[in-house]
Amino acid sequence: MWAKKFFMLFFCFAPPFLAVCLHAGGSPEKKFAGPSALVQAGDQDFEKTVFAAADSEPANTGTEKDTGFDGVAETAAAGNTVPPAIPPPPSRGELIMKALAQAYPGRIGAAEFRDGDWAVPIRETWYYYADGRLLPQELRSSAAEYDPQPFYLYPAELPPWVDPTEEESERIRSQAQQRALHPPKRSHHFFDALWRAANRDESWDRVKSLRFLGRPIYVHYAILEELALVEERLLEEAKTNASLRQWINNIDLLDGWNWRAIAGTESRSFHSYGAALDLLPKSTGNLATYWLWTSGYKSDWWAVSYSQRLHPPEPVIKAFEAYGFVWGGKWSSYDTMHFEYRPEVFILNNLPLTTLR
Repeated sequence: MWAKKFFMLFFCFAPPFLAVCLHAGGSPEKKFAGPSALVQAGDQDFEKTVFAAADSEPANTGTEKDTGFDGVAETAAAGNTVPPAIPPPPSRGELIMKALAQAYPGRIGAAEFRDGDWAVPIRETWYYYADGRLLPQELRSSAAEYDPQPFYLYPAELPPWVDPTEEESERIRSQAQQRALHPPKRSHHFFDALWRAANRDESWDRVKSLRFLGRPIYVHYAILEELALVEERLLEEAKTNASLRQWINNIDLLDGWNWRAIAGTESRSFHSYGAALDLLPKSTGNLATYWLWTSGYKSDWWAVSYSQRLHPPEPVIKAFEAYGFVWGGKWSSYDTMHFEYRPEVFILNNLPLTTLR
């Protein structure tokens, strides 16, 4: 059922916020969770499927006689009884805003339905769902100027490989052209407030130097504990795992804070906040790591199978995920060296987290 449901989802690639859907059957070497099973983060139909959300907020019933369900009102006539109302499922806005509040306790206040939309407070400013755009009150009327923020399906395991069909490949090529003409633009206001970094100087003031796996890296002070716990877990496992120990010793690039936009977009990278890091070994062995780099020499970059991509050892992926970091290797526009702190994505996908801050 999962594979059939997600196969029907429309694929669109707005890197890097794409995620692969679960797909049953096949071997990792020969099959891929093909483009028809890949979805764009923020796609409204996709969010309905993943989060089983209603199209709109529940109406205010107003009186006790109004059941609030399918317009059926309870009558006072003798002998006419109406079953209790079935509460509507939570909306996308409610699910996402509550997940954000849960993911960042102490930094984001409780979600509330106010002024016709779900919202959360960061310090004294309320940010509204605004069809996935996460905007302050003064920008709600300008929501159409922005693309939705990425809240996507994130599978617990990397789905089996399925070679893309020609139809899927043609659709991706067409969407690549559209993306080049209209680069994604997401509002930075919510995440600026969350990480207290509205510009480069403010962001730099928030980052701290950390030695991670024996190498220095600059990251936001709010994720220092999470990274320390990831490192502790990896070093402990490396004592009995020779391949993991070798991978750690061969790390060459370790990149954290870097104030910039996501390549090919007008959207701020999570590297800008020091909330993401890239890890690359001294040699890639001619394996693909980042879809954009691959596209420079292979036009059908999406058809590069897992066996042709450079994946970190499984214990590395699991250690980062346990503490709230998504892995870019599970995005359709893959970035296998990239880890990004997004605990709300795990909450929305009902995946366990070891800690929440």
